Amino acid sequence: MVLPLSPRITLDELAQLAEPLPDIELHGIDMGWYIVRLHRDESVSLLVDSQGDTQRFSGTQWVSRALAPLGFTHGTLTWAEAADEMIGHPTPPVSDQQRLQQGVRVAFATRH
Repeated sequence: MVLPLSPRITLDELAQLAEPLPDIELHGIDMGWYIVRLHRDESVSLLVDSQGDTQRFSGTQWVSRALAPLGFTHGTLTWAEAADEMIGHPTPPVSDQQRLQQGVRVAFATRH
């Protein structure tokens, strides 16, 4: 039986997770920053630093350098819709599964 992910997880905790590895979502936010969400079954976890703050990356290559050594080979790049923030717009929020289905696959192949 696979245990659900905790709502927040550090890289050290991620390195200790039992198989199967979660799916990786790289979520693009304003100003070129990315955050990482991990999805497994019905649970979603946010990657945080050792102080519990959201881990932010300034590019997908930094996500790759953090996660590839842990056995992750790819993730799904997603982004917030501009319409999500429009006042009075009738569009309902997008589910986690819908966001991942519409995302773009990104390989974790960092070359030094």
